[in-house]
Amino acid sequence: MNNVNKIVELVKQDTLRLKALDCVALLDLPEGYIAAGFVRNLVWDALHHKSEATPLNDIDVIYFDSTNVGNHVDLEYETTLKGMMPNVNWQVRNQAMMHLRNHDTPYVSVVDAMRYWPEKETAVAIRKKADGELECISAFGFDSLFALEVTYNPKRNKEVFEYRVHSKAWLKTWPNLKVLT
Repeated sequence: MNNVNKIVELVKQDTLRLKALDCVALLDLPEGYIAAGFVRNLVWDALHHKSEATPLNDIDVIYFDSTNVGNHVDLEYETTLKGMMPNVNWQVRNQAMMHLRNHDTPYVSVVDAMRYWPEKETAVAIRKKADGELECISAFGFDSLFALEVTYNPKRNKEVFEYRVHSKAWLKTWPNLKVLT
């Protein structure tokens, strides 16, 4: 079984993640996915043989819509999702705008935007397609995620990477991780 299929199987066993994917699918966002810890943490939990999922601080929804850019749009999506799943901290971000905050050249897609994230293993996402199938994408592939690596992305400030590794206590939560700088 390849790594994408492993992720799909893990998600299918997680009620909260399936419900979140259903809710985001209802928004029908262009290139709409749930990303970051939603996928990453699930894989690391499985590889650490955790019997319960590590709680999510938030659920990161990403999409790409260059025709509808404005913070109010993301807030409207967050409000809609909060109405569907009130106990979740939703974070919705249009990746067509994120280059402004990050001082990068404009991104052209969700995957392109993920190529600028501080660590490579966070640049993973999943969505429920119209046909009900789950689709996974990654800016850097899935091998390092399954190798329990946390890899610095040189497109970002190294201090940001180091801060994230420390502040999120990843090595405490998943002690078998290997930090690669």
